[in-house]
Amino acid sequence: MIQDSVPEKSDDAEPHDAEPHGGGSQESTVAHVPHDSASSQSPADAHDTEGGHARHSTAGRHSTNATNTDGTNSTSTNGDGTLAHRLGRQAWSWGKELLIIIVIAVVLSFLIKTFLFRAFFIPSGSMENTLQVDDRIFVNLLVPEPFALKRGDVVVFKDTQNWLKPEPTSESPLGWVSKVATFIGLAPDSSQQHLVKRVIGMPGDKVRCCDADGKLSINGQAITEPYLFPGASPSETTFEVTVPEGHLWVMGDHRNNSQDSRYHNSYNNTGFVPIADVEGRAVVIAWPVTHWGILGNHPEVFNEVPNPTSSSVGSAAHVPAGQ
Repeated sequence: MIQDSVPEKSDDAEPHDAEPHGGGSQESTVAHVPHDSASSQSPADAHDTEGGHARHSTAGRHSTNATNTDGTNSTSTNGDGTLAHRLGRQAWSWGKELLIIIVIAVVLSFLIKTFLFRAFFIPSGSMENTLQVDDRIFVNLLVPEPFALKRGDVVVFKDTQNWLKPEPTSESPLGWVSKVATFIGLAPDSSQQHLVKRVIGMPGDKVRCCDADGKLSINGQAITEPYLFPGASPSETTFEVTVPEGHLWVMGDHRNNSQDSRYHNSYNNTGFVPIADVEGRAVVIAWPVTHWGILGNHPEVFNEVPNPTSSSVGSAAHVPAGQ
């Protein structure tokens, strides 16, 4: 806080009476006063009168300085400028700090979105009940590199094989705001040019459905899938494929409502997803609050699956899923 200094009262602040000289005229800093009985004034009285005037002036100066220090008089000035100037400097200081905080937040958000985590929006029910419509998820971008993918991982991948219908070109006047927020990482990606599925087959795996018990098998080992939508079967269509090198076989948890590798492999032979298209592994449901949770890959389901014996590519004819 800036405080105004109060000038000390100096010896020159009050006039001094001269000593009387044997009945003659008095010499002082004030005018000569005749020695008559009606209007004469003793030196002490004169001193008090003028001293009172001097003290009054000093008090006035103190009052002015107190007003400056108090800051209640917007028109008063001191060495640091008017109150308005001080408030302006303070507001500018706050504004700079706020701007710095915003810039740091935006930069950190962009770096996190680019190298660590990215938010996505779930528009369909193909992964129910693991993921619900309108869920927001965070995806770990460190998978598949430097960390490897595993069977059971829930992954988000780019639609480079046109599994999805083209997006309509019309957009709202403020659509650019959403695009900027998504680019920076402040909003989830809702472009619907990405898909989310569960990895069932890794490169070289032989995936088949269904065995005599109606279960899906990988490399000859039947698995029980607890993440399936209640009442859904592992697959309503039969298939047998060998996953080519550098690709994945993916399926939705709501098998009766998922156009996944089964459908697209039978439709136009694009059912194998290139690992290069994988954006990352979904790890957290961030919104809504009631759906908060960690997305696991259920390693217990695949613990008994043996490694593939061959990485050759092949697929047997199967009934189209039609979904």
